[in-house]
Amino acid sequence: MVVYGMQLPVQSQSAIYAEPWEAAAGPADLLAVARAAEDHGFDYLASCDHVAIPRRLAEAMSTVWYDPVATLSFLAAATERVRLLSHVAVVGLRHPLVTAKAYATLDHLSAGRLVLGVGAGHVQEEFEALGVDFARRGAVLDETMDALRAALGPEEYPEHLGERFAFKDLGQLPRPAQERVPLWVGGSSPAAVRRAALKGDGWLPQGDPREQLAAQIRKLLRLRAEAGIEEPITVGAIAEPLYIGTPDRPVGRRTLSGRPEEIAASLRAYGEMGVHQIQVRFRSRSRTELTDQMAAFGTEVAPHL
Repeated sequence: MVVYGMQLPVQSQSAIYAEPWEAAAGPADLLAVARAAEDHGFDYLASCDHVAIPRRLAEAMSTVWYDPVATLSFLAAATERVRLLSHVAVVGLRHPLVTAKAYATLDHLSAGRLVLGVGAGHVQEEFEALGVDFARRGAVLDETMDALRAALGPEEYPEHLGERFAFKDLGQLPRPAQERVPLWVGGSSPAAVRRAALKGDGWLPQGDPREQLAAQIRKLLRLRAEAGIEEPITVGAIAEPLYIGTPDRPVGRRTLSGRPEEIAASLRAYGEMGVHQIQVRFRSRSRTELTDQMAAFGTEVAPHL
C-alpha cells in the first residue's frame, strides 16, 4: 500500500514552490492545513530546516524558514494521528545531543509521531556562520546519524565515542516515545543514496524525475542487500504538483490535473516501481483552495492508490 504525506505550506517559501498566498499566511493557516491532513488520511506533515539564508540566495530561497521542531511541536498539540517529519533537518549544523534533546522531546510530546528526516545541507555560508566544516559535511552527517541512533535510543545515558563527537554518562530525559525513531535520509546524490541504503530507515529522494527514479531505487536496494541489511526501508517519492479537477487557470506544465481516477492511475506508477510513500503538493490560490484540494485527494484519489 502506498501512503501519502505533504510538505507544509507557509513554513518554507522558496520561489521554486511557494504559492503567492503563503506570503501573508501564518499560524492559523498552518493549523488549518494540519487539521485537514489529519481529517483526510495524510500519513505525515513535513517541515524544512534552515538557520539563516545568505543574501545571494535570498531571492530564490527567501528567508522564510520556520524552525522544524517548533513548528511540528505546535502542530502536534492540534493533531492526534498524523506523523511529524523533518524534511530535512540539517543535523550536522548542531551537536547531536542538542538535536536529540529537541527531537526526543517532540516525540515524547506527540506520543511517538516523529520521523527524523536528515540531510547534508547545501548552503555554505550557513555552515561557516555556525563554525561547521562545509567541505566535510557528508562525513559529519554520517557520524551524526550514528550518534543520534544512540542519543535517540531507549537509554537514559546514551553513549557514543566517535571521531568528532563523544559522550557517555550524560543523561537525557524524556526519552522518545518510540523505541526506534525512524531516520529517513534525504537527497539523490550518489553519496545520499548510499547513506540512505547503509544507515537509513527510509529514503527521501530530492527532485528525481519519474523516469529516473526506478533506477535509483534499484541501486538503493542493491547497496542495502550487498551490505547484508535485511530490515525493510521506506522508499519515498516527491510527486509532480497536483490539481484535482479541471483548473480554470494555468497551473504549470508539469502539474498533474484532471479526474481523480486519472491522477490516481498516474500516481500508481510510483508504487509499481517500489515507492512506499508519496509526498504530494497541490497548486492553490488560497488556504481554502488548498484544504479543498487535500480533501478531494483524500476522498477521491487516495482510495484508488
